[in-house]
Amino acid sequence: MNRNISCYSITGFPNIKQQILNWVNQFSICCFLDNHQYNSPNQNIECLAAAKSIFTISGDNALNAINTFYQTHTDWLFGHINYEYNPTTQSTNKSFNNQIGFDQINFFQPETVLRLNGDSLFIETFLQSNDSIFKEITNTHEIENEEKFNVKTNPSISKEQYVLTIKQLLKHIQRGDCYEINFCQEFFAENTIINPIQLYTALTTLSPNPFACYYKQLDAHLLCASPERYLQRNGNQIISQPIKGTAKRNTKDPLLDKALKDQLYNSSKERSENVMVVDLVRNDLSKICKEGTVEVEELFGIYTFPQVHQMISTIKGILKDDTLFSEIIKASFPMGSMTGAPKKRVMELIQQYETASRGIYSGAVGYINPQQDFDFNVVIRSLLYNSSNKYLSYWVGSGITGYSNPEEEYEECILKAAAMNTVLQN
Repeated sequence: MNRNISCYSITGFPNIKQQILNWVNQFSICCFLDNHQYNSPNQNIECLAAAKSIFTISGDNALNAINTFYQTHTDWLFGHINYEYNPTTQSTNKSFNNQIGFDQINFFQPETVLRLNGDSLFIETFLQSNDSIFKEITNTHEIENEEKFNVKTNPSISKEQYVLTIKQLLKHIQRGDCYEINFCQEFFAENTIINPIQLYTALTTLSPNPFACYYKQLDAHLLCASPERYLQRNGNQIISQPIKGTAKRNTKDPLLDKALKDQLYNSSKERSENVMVVDLVRNDLSKICKEGTVEVEELFGIYTFPQVHQMISTIKGILKDDTLFSEIIKASFPMGSMTGAPKKRVMELIQQYETASRGIYSGAVGYINPQQDFDFNVVIRSLLYNSSNKYLSYWVGSGITGYSNPEEEYEECILKAAAMNTVLQN
């Protein structure tokens, strides 16, 4: 069965993205990925959305099931992988306990795929009438009435507990147990009723980032304003762009803003943190790439986003022939920027010291296209919400190295949380 594909001009529809988002949200599972017009040589789709599952892959052995799917199908899959999913054993962590409710891994073949490029909207669907879908999308309310949010979150650990934990982790580093560890903390609110679409729109209006997404699986909602790419495949090329290194911005004074940017670039602590992750990613990719092809295209690149400056490095490689999707994920997930080095040991320490399961946070959301190319983000700078139990949360973290100061690490976490708090408390 082939999809019907049509192209429509969107000239005259200034809020087409909001209309697409509103349309896909009527289904119990949907995915909306937005590049927010960031210019990148590795990004050629401005907005990509998928709605309504006609076939679902989840549970243990899901990665092998995806391999099998592409033996008989030439089509799209959209989905996510939770941080706690173990790609090596293809099993879930039995101690996993998370109130948001996303499956440990879930991919769906959508009934309808929407691609927005320039002034054109491409509709790919198994339904009979693409015209009727376009009419439904463009007739939806462009912008809903703005909702005032006033949500107060509570930290899962106090500042004092956080500082004490970082001191404990520094002892592990000094003993040589690890070189770097990404430690995260959760902020949460219970008995909270919000409109997820409006909250996502508010978040990404304040903090538009190139790997933003709205993703829904039944009652579980991800409102994501991520600036980070986990992994992209384009033909036989694989690319990873880990972020390590964050500095605040001064948007009122360009000179001071540039000084903060330069300070980040020259920071020994941030460079140390970044290069450790780069080495980890190089090692991961070397397992699946042809010998001698893994290279660092850019080291310590400084990129400016609405809320912060970030240090981003780019690692590329050429995949070995006939490398399967499962092999790529097994070699690289979870991503080094959200774990640390060495990966196995720091994941044990994360489970020991963090107070809750991360779930989809620091996991990945993205798509696989009919040619089996794919692109996945790192789920950070995100609000998580379950509309059934009315539980809302977000996580923030930072990379701990021997250079780390516990008080400064806490302030970095608060800085990363600024956009979420601003939106939640309006």
